[in-house]
Amino acid sequence: MATLVLDNGAYTAKIGYCQEKVSIIPNCQFRSKTSRLKTFTANQLDEIKDPSGLFYILPFQKGYLVNWDVQRKVWDHLFGKEMFKVEFADTSIIITEPYFNFTSIQESMNEILFEEYQFQSALRTNTGSLSAHHYFHTKPSELCCLVVDSGFSFTHIVPFCRSRTMKEGVRRINVGGKLLTNHLKEIISYRQLHVMDETHVINQVKEDVCYVSQQFYKDMETAQLKGEENTGMRDYVLPDFSSIKKGFCKPREEMLFSGKYKTGEQILRLANERFAVPEMLFHPSDIGIQEMGIPEAIVHSIQSLPDDMQPHFYQNIVLTGGNTLFPGFRERLEAELRSLVPAHLPVSVLLPANPISFSWEGGKLLSHNPDYDEMVVTREDYEENGHFICEEKFDI
Repeated sequence: MATLVLDNGAYTAKIGYCQEKVSIIPNCQFRSKTSRLKTFTANQLDEIKDPSGLFYILPFQKGYLVNWDVQRKVWDHLFGKEMFKVEFADTSIIITEPYFNFTSIQESMNEILFEEYQFQSALRTNTGSLSAHHYFHTKPSELCCLVVDSGFSFTHIVPFCRSRTMKEGVRRINVGGKLLTNHLKEIISYRQLHVMDETHVINQVKEDVCYVSQQFYKDMETAQLKGEENTGMRDYVLPDFSSIKKGFCKPREEMLFSGKYKTGEQILRLANERFAVPEMLFHPSDIGIQEMGIPEAIVHSIQSLPDDMQPHFYQNIVLTGGNTLFPGFRERLEAELRSLVPAHLPVSVLLPANPISFSWEGGKLLSHNPDYDEMVVTREDYEENGHFICEEKFDI
């Protein structure tokens, strides 16, 4: 019996069989300006000749799965002949959903998995539980860990003890990768070039040039200097999708500090945007979102837990999700936590080698767990007892 692990994120779906490697695939559909009528699904993105002005159709809104038609199409594509060739009657699936998901969404998911696709068995869980499972697997001596999952829609902070979620310590900050990209689009459109339709391109810009500042005010001063003294300034060459397929950052030695480039490329000049955008993860109030930043929320979460467990959580903080890949993210988080946490408690923040697929790997480990068959709901169980059995078995 094969087990398929699907970490169904709002931006990418991490999917693969438990004995193979993970594939990271966009979890949405696209339309391009040129071929309006044709819809591209998931990894067909590569077939679009001119990805400028890409129109995204997302199954998730504000972090919850609301557009089932799109999600079905993506899943049909993933499970179908071109991709994973799933034999449903002989396959078990581990699938993730958001924390505190709505019952109506859970019921729809049960129906689709068991009645439409007819999987042999399913296990519905959270990304955090899989990450925690992975972490406890690599460090068997630890009993507690705090998963910081900074994804597309939200940043969640979730404490685990002996692989149980401690629900009273869960915190959510409504800042994720989508907000950062949108904010970057707005600043660039306001300052230099109208890019409000270029989500795909600007997302690439964000991934290529943004970083988390260690000393925000010092970097802000540097960013105001003129010419070569401004060490944080970068010129980003935008793709034109004929000769330049993918945007890139000009090497420092090729930058011109006055006048125009002769080569006729379209250039974005980025200075303080590079670190002001990821700064929102630490200070959402900068753009008027009245919430705590990640370091404060971590302390707030841990302080709501029993006193004697708190030191263990500070020592086992795991970062997952795409936003944690910003250069300097881990160092800044550790430094800010250090200043907030009592001096006698050690603080340790771990950034795994691949934070995006960390929880998928956890699902892979879980599927090899000897108790795995006890955790799942089989199709027979579901046909006999309906949604009730799923509510009872899955710790969401």
